[in-house]
Amino acid sequence: MRRLLVISSHVAYGAVGLAATIAPLQRAQIEVAALPTVVLSNHPGHAHFAGTKLEPALLEDMIAALDANGWLGTFDGIFSGYLPSAVHVAWAARVVERMRVLNPSVVYFCDPILGDDPAGLYIDLAAAEAIRDTLVPLADVVLPNRFELAWLSGIAVSSADDAVTAARALVCNRVCTTSIPNGPTALADVLVSSGDVFACGVEKLESAPHGTGDLFAGFLASALMEGAADDVALGLAVGGVRHALDVSRGSDRLLLSKMDWTNGIRAAQVERLS
Repeated sequence: MRRLLVISSHVAYGAVGLAATIAPLQRAQIEVAALPTVVLSNHPGHAHFAGTKLEPALLEDMIAALDANGWLGTFDGIFSGYLPSAVHVAWAARVVERMRVLNPSVVYFCDPILGDDPAGLYIDLAAAEAIRDTLVPLADVVLPNRFELAWLSGIAVSSADDAVTAARALVCNRVCTTSIPNGPTALADVLVSSGDVFACGVEKLESAPHGTGDLFAGFLASALMEGAADDVALGLAVGGVRHALDVSRGSDRLLLSKMDWTNGIRAAQVERLS
């Protein structure tokens, strides 16, 4: 059984952060250990929310306990999502490096959660710069949205071709980016590796529940950890999110409990661009 350490946000209500990322991983029978960087009542995009950050010193104590119990070296991968400060980013980088000493084949998935269209950055600049300068260079797979890819690379992204150029500027084995403009009424998700580029068209929605990016990342990571080819992993991730959106129509949150994980998820059609 594959094992993945997942570091991100936790909410009590809704399907964002850890809740959304972990769901497809566990459905793929990947054992998950989850460390929350923040604990919130719900996504802060709602009118009211409450919660707190978990300080890096406490998170480090938890990692040390996992290590002392002999478990830290047993993970096949590590996934980082929401990191609220530059100190959290530095701590996450140390964890990645420590796990690679224990297991040189460990795979690092970096979801650089730092902003989105149209608002821009929603973490502080120091944290965003630390993700760009520290975590992205360590990653085997980077999972930015359109805004994040443009911000991280310093390259304007308004098409799939732009996304390929920006992704290759990150110098990472795989970059899978979402919400790339693909004409006036559509978007595309684009996966760029050292030798291949694949794209998958997605519907452009006026509004969507929070958590689709977290869910997409969980689907893609689960497929890649199970050995799927890049095009297959991309198709499964797009298909999984599409099914989640279908069953959640009319709701202000993703209704993962309504998903038919066995028969409802159909891989989306993927196009090779190069």
